[in-house]
Amino acid sequence: MSKFSLNDEDVVVVVGSGAGGGTMAHELTRRGHKVVLFEAGERQSLASFSQNPGAAFAQLTWLEPRTQSGTWDPVKSSPTMPAWHCRTVGGTTVHWTAATPRLRAYEMKARTTYGDVPGASLADWPIEHAELKRWYRVAEKRMGVTRRNGNPGMPASNNFKVMYNGARRLGYKRVHTNFLAINSRARDDRGFCIQQGFCVQGCKTGAKWSTLYTEIQRAEATGKLDLRSASLVTRIEHDSAGRATGVVYRDAEGREQRQKARFICVAGNAIETARLLLLSESGRFAHGLANSSDQVGRNYCHQLTGFVWGVFDKPVSMWRGAVLAGVVEDENVFNPKRGFVGGYHLELCALDLPTLPLVGLRYGWGRDFASIIDNYRNMAGLLINGEDMPRPGNRITLSKTVKDPHGLPVAHVNCDEHPNDIKLRAHAQNQGRRIYEAVGAQRTLFSETPPATHQMGTARMSADPAQGVTDAHGRCHDVPNLFISDGSVHTTAGAANPTLTIVSLVLRQADYISREIAANRL
Repeated sequence: MSKFSLNDEDVVVVVGSGAGGGTMAHELTRRGHKVVLFEAGERQSLASFSQNPGAAFAQLTWLEPRTQSGTWDPVKSSPTMPAWHCRTVGGTTVHWTAATPRLRAYEMKARTTYGDVPGASLADWPIEHAELKRWYRVAEKRMGVTRRNGNPGMPASNNFKVMYNGARRLGYKRVHTNFLAINSRARDDRGFCIQQGFCVQGCKTGAKWSTLYTEIQRAEATGKLDLRSASLVTRIEHDSAGRATGVVYRDAEGREQRQKARFICVAGNAIETARLLLLSESGRFAHGLANSSDQVGRNYCHQLTGFVWGVFDKPVSMWRGAVLAGVVEDENVFNPKRGFVGGYHLELCALDLPTLPLVGLRYGWGRDFASIIDNYRNMAGLLINGEDMPRPGNRITLSKTVKDPHGLPVAHVNCDEHPNDIKLRAHAQNQGRRIYEAVGAQRTLFSETPPATHQMGTARMSADPAQGVTDAHGRCHDVPNLFISDGSVHTTAGAANPTLTIVSLVLRQADYISREIAANRL
């Protein structure tokens, strides 16, 4: 692996190694650019992944506490952990469940389509759906998405068959084994999914796409990548003209270092990206780097989630098969007659037995709860994944009470549910219940909102610099050589799991950067 000088002003710094950062590192290195890729976590491997749920959680997860406030469930149920994401090389692509649906055209024109929704900061995306669709196709080929480009879908598990039969009885038509970035057949020098379930513990076979063993390894093979793991970037510095000049970071030994850079791409996820920009305040940027609009950290979206469980009189064995290998897409439509705007997916889901009462069914204890757990093998599961409304007050700020091991304020997350979110969730829960009752469920159960796994919107794209942080290519309005390369740039959330959109936008961004370099504009 290459090593570049701290004073090399020609390198590109990429912060974060997940879907956005890992992809960007590969795209730039394969074009001949030197890249220093920073990752706050350690590097794992197929051999080191643990299949023990508790051990895997400790191995992969960002465990430093955050503070939070607001009315959404995690404030009470998970006070120090509003979000569940990774701190490891490969980022959250190591533990994601690999669902890769596309945003729909109406979702990218939310302000135009939904109109004025009181209390929401809706805006239209500054790019057209047709343009994003072009890059979706590129990303889907790169990631090997099932049910695209001739890749077969996943086999139908028992859990899926229960969902499918119930959904069809309700009249749903767009029901299938989902679009997944998991090999349904051997490809890309990786094996196929062996249907062992619980993808969140790291894929021991490498069938699931992760930048850990795809994009990053390819970037290393170019000889142009300097990967610095266990290295936390704490500040972005700039010159008198307002151009980014490099980053300050703590290396694996805890020493403070400075790395110079030609330009910088930040991909730390919507919480840590916002935190880094806010930590990088200066005389020129008194309220945080690239924040003259006061939009950094605002409009935080996490997508509206929650579990629906059905208990049956016969075994379902929901743990067998890829976790999200099933989806009902019919409710992802604009239909205000339902009483809300935006749409949702109902996705197949399963949780391991130790995690179920901690995250998916905080039901309490007693005889009734014991009877549910006794019927674990007879349970089927769905995940609601819906569009939540961006709100200016749903935001990331710096905590006033808690600091990290380096003495820096941790992220503070404020999140209040919009009335539209509450109506959407109630509708989705009812439809999930009806699906299971249609095929004979003895009872159905709902979860609270779990800690967020999808982070978006805190440095959103905008045509008007006053309404966002970046332009349509993720280039900061205020800092011309600073790019945001993760879900922070999503203008609105939509109902599609965000990783495919993140990768697609980064592929597009890398192409744009290359053209800007060739034209001597970067």
